[in-house]
Amino acid sequence: MLSMLRRGVIYLIIVSTLAANFSRFFIFAGFELNRNYIAANLCENIDEPWMHCEGKCYLEKKIKQTQESEKSDEHQSQKNLFQEAAINNSSLIKFQNQLLHIINTPYPPGGLAQFNGTLFRPPQLS
Repeated sequence: MLSMLRRGVIYLIIVSTLAANFSRFFIFAGFELNRNYIAANLCENIDEPWMHCEGKCYLEKKIKQTQESEKSDEHQSQKNLFQEAAINNSSLIKFQNQLLHIINTPYPPGGLAQFNGTLFRPPQLS
C-alpha cells in the first residue's frame, strides 16, 4: 500500500513538472484543435478580415499570459527559497552568554603617563 502511494506521488510530481515545462505546447495544441471556434468567436481582429489573423492574436495573448505567470511563479519560488534558507540558517547560530574567566591585570602607578611625549607629537609645518 505504501509503495503504491509513493508511486502515485512520484507520477503526480512527474506529470506536474512536465505540464509546467510544456505549457506552451499545450496552449498551441489547444489552439490548433479549436482554431475554427477561436477564429470565429474569440479573435480580436474579427472585424478586420484583411489582416488574416484567424485567431493568432488570441494565441499570442495566451502565450504572453503564460510567460507572465511563469515569471511571477519563478519570482515567488525564489522568494520562498530565500525565506526558507534564512529560517534554516538562523537555527545554526547559537550564542553562549557565559563569562569564562576574569583576568586582573593591575596597571603600574601612572600607567599611561609614562609614555615619552616625543612619540606623540604632531608633524611641524615648514
